[in-house]
Amino acid sequence: MAEYTTDRLRTVALVGHGAAGKTTLVEQLLTKSKMIGAAGAVEKGTTVSDFDPLEKTAQHSLRSAIVHLDWRDARIHLIDTPGYPDFVGQAIGALDAVETVAVVINASAGIELTTRRMMDWARQRNLCRMIVINKIDMENLNLPALLAQVQEVFGAECLPINLPSERGARVIDCFAEDHGQADFLSVGDVHRRVMEQVVEVDEEAMTRYLEQGSVDPATLHAPLEKALREGHLVPVCFTSARSGAGVQDLLEVLVRHLPHPGEGNPPLFFAGAGPDARSFRSEPDPSRHVLAHVFKIVNDPYIGRIGTFRVHQGTITRDTQLYVGEGKKAFKVAHPLLMMGRDTVEVPRLLPGDIGAIAKVEEIVFDCVLHDSHDEDPIRMQPLEFPRPMFGLAIEPLRRGDEGRISEVLHKLAAEDPTLLIEHDVGQNETVLRGLSELHLRSVLERMAVQYKLEVSTRPPRIPYRETITAYAEGHARHKKQTGGAGQFGEVYLRVEPLARGAGFEFVDQVRGGVIPYQYIPAVEKGVREVLAHGNVAGYPMQDVRVIVYDGKHHPVDSKEVAFVAAGRKAFLDALAKARPIVLEPIVNVQIVCPDSNMGDITGDLSSRRGQVTGTGNLAAGLMVVSGTVPLSELDGYAGRLKAITQGNGSYSMELSRYEPVPPSVQQQLAAEHKAHRRDEED
Repeated sequence: MAEYTTDRLRTVALVGHGAAGKTTLVEQLLTKSKMIGAAGAVEKGTTVSDFDPLEKTAQHSLRSAIVHLDWRDARIHLIDTPGYPDFVGQAIGALDAVETVAVVINASAGIELTTRRMMDWARQRNLCRMIVINKIDMENLNLPALLAQVQEVFGAECLPINLPSERGARVIDCFAEDHGQADFLSVGDVHRRVMEQVVEVDEEAMTRYLEQGSVDPATLHAPLEKALREGHLVPVCFTSARSGAGVQDLLEVLVRHLPHPGEGNPPLFFAGAGPDARSFRSEPDPSRHVLAHVFKIVNDPYIGRIGTFRVHQGTITRDTQLYVGEGKKAFKVAHPLLMMGRDTVEVPRLLPGDIGAIAKVEEIVFDCVLHDSHDEDPIRMQPLEFPRPMFGLAIEPLRRGDEGRISEVLHKLAAEDPTLLIEHDVGQNETVLRGLSELHLRSVLERMAVQYKLEVSTRPPRIPYRETITAYAEGHARHKKQTGGAGQFGEVYLRVEPLARGAGFEFVDQVRGGVIPYQYIPAVEKGVREVLAHGNVAGYPMQDVRVIVYDGKHHPVDSKEVAFVAAGRKAFLDALAKARPIVLEPIVNVQIVCPDSNMGDITGDLSSRRGQVTGTGNLAAGLMVVSGTVPLSELDGYAGRLKAITQGNGSYSMELSRYEPVPPSVQQQLAAEHKAHRRDEED
C-alpha cells in the first residue's frame, strides 16, 4: 500500500438528508479509483458502507462508515454518514475528523431538513464546505431553480465549479475552463464569477485579475484555499451516482481544490479545565507529540471495541505508546489500521490527517484524546453540541435474570452513540432509554435483539418533570436524638433562593465562627441533595435552586455527620414549604416536515397540544417545514398521529428547549398522584 505525506491527504465527510445518494456515491468513488471492482447497490445490501445487517434490511445508513481511496498522488479519507434526523448524532460526530464537509443534495427532492442542519453545524464548526447536487440524470428536474434555491438559502457564495452537460450525462469543469456547452447557464459566465469570488480574498491575485482581465486558475491554489477556509466560496458540483456522471470530476475536485490538513481550519483544543483552561491549535507536524481524537466507537461482537480517530499531530506506528485522556497507564499500539467499511487494513504508520483505528483497547471512549506524553494529559477537544435525546422508552427484561445483561448491553450501545442516553430512576425502579426519535430507539432495540440476542419489553416512560421554587424563604431544623449512649445533635439555619431557569443547583457555605464545624458542612449538603433528588411537590428532582447555609449549632460530643445530614434535610424541607414550589415540564423544539397540503392540519394539531408554531418554510417537492415548541408530555403517540395526518409522508425531530411551569391543574394532578403513591408505599 502506498504511503502519503500529510500534504497529500484529504478528509471529507459526506452528509445530507436520507436518500440523497451518499452511499451510492461512495461506491462510485471507490470504483472509479479502482479500490473495488464494481459498485454495490443499497437495494441489494452489497455496498461497502452499509455493511451492517440492520442497514441492509433498512436499506439506508444507520451509522457512519469510513473508507479510503487513492486518486492520482493523494489519499482521500471519506466518511459516509446517515441522513435521517433520527441518526444525526453519527453525522455530527464525523465533523471533528475532517477538513471539509460535502453536503449531498438530492436533485429531485431539493433542500431537505438534514441538509439545512448539517450546513449550519459545519459552518459553526468552522469547516470548509462544498455542495454536491446528486441524481442530475433524473426526469423532470429543474436544476437552475435548485441552484437558485441553494444560493438563496445558503448564500451567494455557493457557486458551481462544474455544470451538467448533455442532459446530465457528463459535467463541464467551470473552474479551469471558460468555454463549453452546459445544460444551463453559460460556462464562461460561471468561470468568470468563480474567478472573481476567489481573487477577492487575495490582494495580489485581485490586482493581476484587474490588470490582465483574467488569471490562470493554476495560480490560484492559495487564494482558493483561503476562500474555502473563510467560507467565502462554497463550491457546488453536480453528479449522478447512478450513472457515474461527474464522479471522476468530483475526485479531481477533492484532490485539486480541497484543503489538506495543513491548509484547513485546525480544530480547537483546550488544555486544563475550568477558568484556567487555555485554547490552542494542533500542528499537523508528524515529528511532534501525538494528538488524536476519537470520534467513533464500535463494539464488534468478534473483534471487540474499535476506536476510530483522526490524527491531528504526530505519528502513530506499531508499538507506539499512547495514553487515553488523563489515564496514567499507557497502552501499546499493536496494529495501526485504516477502515474500509467493515474491513480493516493494517498500515505501518498514521500521519496527521489520517483517519485510523485501534482495536481491543477497552479504555478508549467516544470524544477522548489519545496522546503519547503526560504533558498532554489534560488536553481535550472543543466539545460538539449534539441534540439532546428526549424520546424515551422504559425497558424491562422479558426473561428473569437478564437485568445485568441489559445494563451491560445498553452501556455498550450508548458508548457508540452520543445521542443515546440511559437513565435509571431509583425511586420508580425504571430504566429509560432515550434517543432522538421512535425510529432511533427501535433500531437500538433491534440491534440488541439481533447482535446481542437480548429482547426486552417497552412502555412509555414517566415524563422528566422537574421541580423548583419561585420565592425566597428560610428554613430551620434541629436534629436531636438520645439513645442511651452517645446522642445525635445538629442544628441548621439556611436560606433558599430561585435561580434562573437552567442554572441548576448551588450550595453556598456562609457559616461563620465555626458554629457548624467545617467537617460537617458536606453532611448538610448531603441532606439537601437527598431532598433535591426527589423534590417536595410531586416526587421529581429539583433544579434552579440556591441553598445558603448561614448558621447552626453543634455539640462537642453528640454532633456527628448523620445528625447534620438529617438537620440539613429537614431545614431544606422547611424552607421549601414556604418558597412556593412548582413543577416544571420539558418544552421541546420540534421541526416537522410535511406536504404543504397538510400544513393547516399540522399547525392546528400542535395548537391542540399546547404548542406554539414559531415558523414555517418551503422545501422542494411540495414540502413544508413547520417549527414550533410544545410540551414533551403532549407528544405521546405523536409519531402515529403525524403518520395519519400526512399519509405516512411526514417526519419530525425534537430537542429540548427549556423547562416551564406546568398549568395549575396538571400540578395538582401530579401532586395528588405522588401522595397516593407514597401512601401505597407506606401501606
